[in-house]
Amino acid sequence: MEEYGVHNPSNGLSALGLVGASHVHYNLNESELYEAALRNGEAELTIDGALRAVTGQHTGRSPKDKFVVRDASTEPHIWWDNNKPMSPEHFELLRQDMLAHAAGKTLYVQDLVGGADRDYALPTRVVTELAWHALFIRNLLIRPDRSTLPAFQQKLTIINLPSFRADPARHGCRTETVIACDLANGLVLIGGTSYAGENKKSVFTVLNYLLPEKGVMPMHCSANVGPDGDAAVFFGLSGTGKTTLSADPNRTLIGDDEHGWGENGIFNFEGGCYAKAIRLSAEAEPEIYAATRRFGTVLENVVMDEHRVPNFDDASLTENTRSAYPLHFIPNASDTGLAPHPKTIIMLTADAFGVMPPIAKLTPEQAMYHFLSGYTAKVAGTEKGVTEPEATFSTCFGAPFMPRHPTEYGNLLRDLIALHGVDCWLVNTGWTGGAYGVGRRMPIKATRALLTAALTGELNKAEFRIDANFGFAVPVAVPGVETAILDPRSTWADGAAYDAQATKLVNMFISNFTKFESHVDSTVRDAAPGLLAAAE
Repeated sequence: MEEYGVHNPSNGLSALGLVGASHVHYNLNESELYEAALRNGEAELTIDGALRAVTGQHTGRSPKDKFVVRDASTEPHIWWDNNKPMSPEHFELLRQDMLAHAAGKTLYVQDLVGGADRDYALPTRVVTELAWHALFIRNLLIRPDRSTLPAFQQKLTIINLPSFRADPARHGCRTETVIACDLANGLVLIGGTSYAGENKKSVFTVLNYLLPEKGVMPMHCSANVGPDGDAAVFFGLSGTGKTTLSADPNRTLIGDDEHGWGENGIFNFEGGCYAKAIRLSAEAEPEIYAATRRFGTVLENVVMDEHRVPNFDDASLTENTRSAYPLHFIPNASDTGLAPHPKTIIMLTADAFGVMPPIAKLTPEQAMYHFLSGYTAKVAGTEKGVTEPEATFSTCFGAPFMPRHPTEYGNLLRDLIALHGVDCWLVNTGWTGGAYGVGRRMPIKATRALLTAALTGELNKAEFRIDANFGFAVPVAVPGVETAILDPRSTWADGAAYDAQATKLVNMFISNFTKFESHVDSTVRDAAPGLLAAAE
């Protein structure tokens, strides 16, 4: 096995049992990974110098094929209602078979870090057979100083072999695709999918398991900070606007997807961004658009014309087209990944029913209720098989990545909100004037204006009404925002149809929350929607 590149000589792949590969390239830089990806026929250059890759049948995550090893150490701590178990015996067979599959292959290794706060950082080694995957994860995680690589020692290893096909009978999985997490031993095995997002979400899953025991709240959120140190956190599932809304030219971007909140403040888990690129435009999202036109960026499943010009409006491969780039490609991005304790929390939802207002202020109890509920719409393409928005409840705005019971995260969040006196807002980036297929998507200019008012504190000065269906406070009028849009019922052609949709959604909330009722106190239970409407 021939090994190249800077790495810890006492910490080679042989320590993992990977001894049969033909060539191993450690910590190649962007130019070297470009050359390898192009030489291997894995990707193409765009006219602007980005690297474009196509992932085949898997154009989104495969949550039904994700497993957690169930052993004595994980048994009492994992939320098994949400996480599929795999036996240690099946995992070991999978590990052995994947190591054997790597024989004779050229492998690419990146030694990186998850977590900008040194007190909670997770050194991570990613091993893959695709050079563009190595560039992707190099963009997405934090790069340690090159001088430290000869002493690098990982706590998490990810082995990703897209050409490997799992055997459900032999490996205890569901299909030929598998994402298997051995949390006790810090090893993740990925096979049968070329979708690069599985790499980064595996790191997130492991951090979501490790950090709560240290009193740190892991969050599926973006974050930014204003010139006065007023940090803000944006919770939300993919497609709800975390990346778009946190990329504010007047605020410093901390990160666009994954953060922790501990005693030192908030910190980015990552060193890059993984932005949705479908219908991306220079007018609406200038910073993100500019990042797609740079050497080093990876475009995933973006359609190109015969002149290699990307067409961000073309969804023929998938709605889930992506752009992966290092954080410093955003002009006003933080160079530390660190920020003070947040003053504002934004919970983003893409309401496919067209019922929720564009913004509402939450009490601490309502904040915990809506955090545990995690209502949104799965946006087309984010997961395999999702072709149009559909209503869903993804607790903590990230159920697929939460190994522990949601109330562990909810209690951490509630305590931190109380400790630091944080303002909480629910923002709907979904539909108005009707449900999906009838109404229109919430205007981004209105959303930005409302967010700016919330972040500066101006929105607290507005007159508020109490929503009859949800009980939260909704502003009556905001300068620069169409007044009608603040009252969703008034935007519908048929008020009775709105009332029927609202009743349907309220009942969905109540039904979904039954599984949490025994885990929360009465003040949170009383924050449920529908109670005020019933009283009236």
